[in-house]
Amino acid sequence: MRIGYPCINRGIGCSANKTFRLASYSEERLVETVAGNLACLKKILVWNRQNGILFFRITSDLVPFASHPVCTFPWQEHFKNELAETGEFIRKAGIRISMHPDQFIVLNAPDMEVAGRSIAELAYHAGVLDAMGLDRTAKIQLHIGGVYGDKEASLARFARTYEQLDPAIRRRLVIENDDLRFTAADCLNVHEETGVPVLFDVFHHACNNAGEEMAKALLLTGETWKKSDGIPMIDYSSQHPGKRPGSHADHIDPAGFSAFLDHSRPCDRDIMLEIKDKEVSALVACDLARNDPRFFLQRDD
Repeated sequence: MRIGYPCINRGIGCSANKTFRLASYSEERLVETVAGNLACLKKILVWNRQNGILFFRITSDLVPFASHPVCTFPWQEHFKNELAETGEFIRKAGIRISMHPDQFIVLNAPDMEVAGRSIAELAYHAGVLDAMGLDRTAKIQLHIGGVYGDKEASLARFARTYEQLDPAIRRRLVIENDDLRFTAADCLNVHEETGVPVLFDVFHHACNNAGEEMAKALLLTGETWKKSDGIPMIDYSSQHPGKRPGSHADHIDPAGFSAFLDHSRPCDRDIMLEIKDKEVSALVACDLARNDPRFFLQRDD
């Protein structure tokens, strides 16, 4: 079991997701921005390693506009050494990596142009992980998408599009249940059609489910992962007490997380904390899990 947080370390003093307006795009601007993002990413990963946080979601903005037609610059070749060195550090540190494109990436869109742009964005994400030399346990997670007035047709359209993806994308793609449209049960049905692994979102399941208990859903989704996919990943958060249902908490609830660890046994999962204060809650969670026999803490030789 690894525990981590997504994209941003709020206390480290730099950002790995800097971008700029499309109107100001230039190759010089791109190179400068990506160089800074990669340098900060390495700084975050070093900090995480030093603090026993061995799961991290890399920002989708690492290379701004990488999938946009405006970007013809060979960024993979230009940053070949930096990307390879980052990947080598990740492997040696025992860190698990994921990525998560934003909500505008929808494979089941009826509009072929939208679906095509989504595929291009997934190809960019896969290209980042490939350039780092990471194996297929580094995953790209995605929601199924929209309902578009016909849930069954939308599920079938996702399955058809998935089957047509480049193998470089399919080997990394996992789907997750969401808080409004598609439950874990829906994702399991897509898995039956396609074989795509299902990443279980604990908080989304609390908001939107088919009546099954969390423990059962955790077990069934975990069974969709092959050994080559690595330990199944999950997302974890809890409800913000002062906001609309489905809003993520600002800080981890220690009692709630400890109860989740108890209820999730014996399932071994890598846990991504989708909590607003990022590394602060990750440190608390690692401390709470320290005596759990599932918890993985990389030790120096």
